[in-house]
Amino acid sequence: MDEIETIDILLLGAGGREHALLRKLLESPRAGKVWAAPGNGGILAEAELADIDQENPAEVARFAAEYGVGLVVIGPEAPLVAGVADAVRAAGIACFGPSGQAAQMEGSKLFAKQVMERAGVPTARYQSFTEAAPAEAYVRELAGPCVVKADGLAAGKGVIVAQTTEEALAGVRECFSGTFGEAGQTVVVEEMLKGPECSLLALTDGKTVIPLATSQDHKRALEGDLGPNTGGMGVYSPVPFVTPEEHEAMVEIERKVVAQLAADGIPYSGCLYGGFMLTKDGPKVLEFNARFGDPETQVVLPRMKADLLDVFLRCDNGTLDGADVSWDDDWAVSVVLTSAGYPGSYEKGKPITGIEQAEELEGVTVYHAGTKTIAGELVTNGGRVLNVTAVADTFEHAREQAYRACDRIEFEGKTLRRDIGARALRGRDAWEV
Repeated sequence: MDEIETIDILLLGAGGREHALLRKLLESPRAGKVWAAPGNGGILAEAELADIDQENPAEVARFAAEYGVGLVVIGPEAPLVAGVADAVRAAGIACFGPSGQAAQMEGSKLFAKQVMERAGVPTARYQSFTEAAPAEAYVRELAGPCVVKADGLAAGKGVIVAQTTEEALAGVRECFSGTFGEAGQTVVVEEMLKGPECSLLALTDGKTVIPLATSQDHKRALEGDLGPNTGGMGVYSPVPFVTPEEHEAMVEIERKVVAQLAADGIPYSGCLYGGFMLTKDGPKVLEFNARFGDPETQVVLPRMKADLLDVFLRCDNGTLDGADVSWDDDWAVSVVLTSAGYPGSYEKGKPITGIEQAEELEGVTVYHAGTKTIAGELVTNGGRVLNVTAVADTFEHAREQAYRACDRIEFEGKTLRRDIGARALRGRDAWEV
């Protein structure tokens, strides 16, 4: 029997998303050596550190060429917007992730809105501003709940969901005050859509679009969907109340956007993350991201039946129509363990115990996010510390296993939401206002 030729991989990123990508890539029989930059405590237990700046295109391309890397996988948005994928491909190396121009689907809220307009897909009505006074006037015109967004990348913190005109005005002032740096120089104000949210990630080579499983994140820091927005406190997949018609509508929206970008001369290759609101008028786009979601990846990939390395290579070389992707019937729930104080200030360096005991439970995987190993000891190194994921035959069982696993893990200041998925179990009526 012929020996399979392996492909060495360079993985960029340091979060739970990247740990989930790593675990899935390593399932491929073609996966060779993996380097990671900058990685975290979990990733670097399974991959070797690449001591490079992940946002420096030339440095990433040079490392990949020097070490014979066959595939660069870009996890976070910042390297994508910086043009790392362009530099890697220019060096003749396969890359998973869109070009810098295509990554403006996440890098600029206004760019994405304009693409959506040209594609004729449903989204919230909006206006963009470069000065505070006209933005404040539009907020008063909307006279009620609205959403204020810093145009550029703001590490997930540049979106203010305002229930009142006063909150929205404060959000406009915050954006223009310099809080979000260059990201806030242009501000998008849009109407607030109502309904349950749904994330639908899709893989594409610029022509073929393969939708992944639906998922739903929980952005607010506190139970009952209260408190400030975060990067995500927990997630589940699939979303039980999405109808076949809604699912097809979301897939068609993503197809139209990919086709529009191609028509604009901006081929999109990689993962297109669609954030949707399931309104009474059908799904409408909240936002697009240019990469896998975090923490959505941690529940989508465990349910995915595919050779992820093969799929990523097909996204790069334009043969995604030949990919073999299917889904099992299981449910996945992931609970994020955070440092006390997150998403505000928090302490680092707290020793973590109990991960092995948690993973002894059936169907449980613990993905590292904000962790680091110091002198052989695993400690906290971020706001979102661990993603505790359970896969089971029912939604209820997956939730129970995830929380059972959470209770086996300890670190000083451990914080979590105990209601991840609870609203979905009550059905769609739980979102009726």
